[in-house]
Amino acid sequence: MNPRLRGLYFVTPEASIGRTERVAAALRGGARIVQYRDKSGNSAERLREARPLLQLCRRAGALFIVNDDVELCAELGADGVHLGEDDAGIAEARARLGRQSLIGASCYNDLDRARRAVAAGADYVAFGAFHPSPTKPQARRADLSLLQAARAELDVPICAIGGITPENAAPIVTAGADMIAVIQGIADAPDPEGAARALQSLYAAA
Repeated sequence: MNPRLRGLYFVTPEASIGRTERVAAALRGGARIVQYRDKSGNSAERLREARPLLQLCRRAGALFIVNDDVELCAELGADGVHLGEDDAGIAEARARLGRQSLIGASCYNDLDRARRAVAAGADYVAFGAFHPSPTKPQARRADLSLLQAARAELDVPICAIGGITPENAAPIVTAGADMIAVIQGIADAPDPEGAARALQSLYAAA
């Protein structure tokens, strides 16, 4: 297990306005990992925006992960990349980024997909959605029994995602999630820093 892959994992919201401020608030609240997620397709703009976010994470001692884009990860020197089912393969990403980079894989509600991802060299796997999510309203749903089964079998860190908030996160952590990935639960909170602190505190208490 990579000890750095534990705790609050903040995923940036779709809207770029206020994104930097929300990342800063999440880090002040104790987020250990930040994923830069931007589906705009504007490579130059993503590079311009991601660089200061990476520096925020460096100063906070947090990991910086890029969603989907292996080339952006390489150009930034980010800590790793997170891949979904329609993105580059794990072996392809590993060949481009090297052994030092972290590679995460979305596994939705499919334990067999997680097994294959681990066999291919993924450093962590993510399951969800555990609750309805405004980011992906049609997302496949996962349940706590899946987390428990994955925790009993897999030897890599496990991330849970999907509609997670300070109010519903505790059972997910108890079921075996090494990381909880949160978007709106922090980005849309009246006090993003406080929401992040409440979520990260679940690991301090574990």
